[in-house]
Amino acid sequence: MIRDILEGKVIELPSKGGKRRALVGASPAFRRALELARKVAESDVTVMILGETGTGKELLARFIHFNSRRRSKPFVAVHCASIPETLLESELFGYEPGAFTGATRRKIGKFELADGGTLFLDEIGDMPLSMQVKLLRALQEREIERVGGLETIPVDVRVIAATNKNLLEEVRKGSFRNDLYYRLSTVPIYLPPLRERREDIPLLVEYFIREISEELGVEVSVSEEAMEMLMEYPWPGNVRELENVVQRAVVLQTDGVIRPEHLWLSEGNPMRLEIEAMGGEGRITDLKSAAKEAEKRAIIRALIANRWNKTKAAKQLGISYRALMYKIKEYGIRELEKQMAFND
Repeated sequence: MIRDILEGKVIELPSKGGKRRALVGASPAFRRALELARKVAESDVTVMILGETGTGKELLARFIHFNSRRRSKPFVAVHCASIPETLLESELFGYEPGAFTGATRRKIGKFELADGGTLFLDEIGDMPLSMQVKLLRALQEREIERVGGLETIPVDVRVIAATNKNLLEEVRKGSFRNDLYYRLSTVPIYLPPLRERREDIPLLVEYFIREISEELGVEVSVSEEAMEMLMEYPWPGNVRELENVVQRAVVLQTDGVIRPEHLWLSEGNPMRLEIEAMGGEGRITDLKSAAKEAEKRAIIRALIANRWNKTKAAKQLGISYRALMYKIKEYGIRELEKQMAFND
């Protein structure tokens, strides 16, 4: 059934590290981005992918690469925001022995590693101004110099950049070079956030369920109430957040059906209080832990639903008042009750 629902709406990409990747969607906004990506893949034009965090910008960049004449060559991704400014130049261009303290051997940079293929510069808006000048030169001259080196090295690289920032605003503020902006933005592609393509949510949910269910060897469906919650939620973390929510829900369900109590949504939902009470994301290490986490959430939901009336909550849960009090103490839920009373 899942495959029927997804037929023609999933574009599988070559796996990375054994994990399958795909672009999933049928909404007009998503299809527009996909069609533009398909067109630019035919040439070496520089592309700028615009979109919020978690929308799938790297997946779209991979789609462009694997539909281009460079598909048999490397796809190299650089996440500019995660590399310290002092290391970014050597990461991109490499270095020679003796270039700085600790440089005992030659290191090949990302530009050389991507030679003949595609270099994906993610979160380009976070690149320091000092590096923007050097990147611009590399793009214009199609050559680089390793740090500490004298040799000029020609490179044949197609560059795709991505950002979650308004780069024109960054240009106006002086934090991004005007010439680099226009060099990178030959063809901009806007990848819409999930809240602008809500009709794709059921498709994405089914796809993620298929992936995790195959891995765990279980069959799982989604209740109407749970799907309504997923459709109404604003998804600030976009597709990445949805994937995480679905994965957790598949692990936490016990009878093959994902229900509202299995969904960990991070804002605009009482479940947020529970996650905060757990001290973060509440990562699960085994089935026993998963069962405990699910039990704790069920208890908190019942208490919130009954305005902390423990007699009513115990009745709803189908356990004795004494057993509920034991569980409240075991899971430290009293502190959450005090916190909610204080906030009220």
